[in-house]
Amino acid sequence: MSITYGYVRVSTREQNDHRQRLALEEVGIPDQRLFTDRQSGKDFQRPQYQRLLHRLKPNDLLFVKSIDRLGRNYDEILAQWRHLTKERGIDIVVLDMPLLDTRRGKDLMGTFLSDIVLQLLSFVAENERTTIRQRQAEGIAAAKLRGVRFGRPPLPLSHDFPTAYAQWHAGAITGVEAAKLCQMPLSTFRYRASKYGADLQ
Repeated sequence: MSITYGYVRVSTREQNDHRQRLALEEVGIPDQRLFTDRQSGKDFQRPQYQRLLHRLKPNDLLFVKSIDRLGRNYDEILAQWRHLTKERGIDIVVLDMPLLDTRRGKDLMGTFLSDIVLQLLSFVAENERTTIRQRQAEGIAAAKLRGVRFGRPPLPLSHDFPTAYAQWHAGAITGVEAAKLCQMPLSTFRYRASKYGADLQ
């Protein structure tokens, strides 16, 4: 007897899984058979997905809302799909794309069409991910050119820093000694000293 499961994935930036869960509940999947991961889909090493894999048996049915909820890596989506459907005998239904329903069209033509659609959608999912990464990188580069700083602001310099810097700059003490006076690592002292020296000029 086949058992029906649902898989939900949201990224750490997108915490709301309500839309996916609602869609899966509407096709009759009970909450105890819904598996949810809250992390990137770059690979399949996700705790709830791995738990799901251990539960799935031949002839079971797996529902996902859309192909990019299964994963975001083109090659891995195809490999995982073929592993589940062809090697383990599990049916998969993608709700947003009715052609991706392995219960239908199990003849040669149906399988052929399903494979074409899967490859196309998997490619689109990964291409979108690559485009997002590229836009993020371009946005960060443009922001840096405008002088926007990322990360936490540096801690204020200690009261001992100007004296320690002056002694170190004059060669009276070593960098290690100056860093110790300021109670900071040597690498931090050198970095702050270079900025401090540039500001004095």
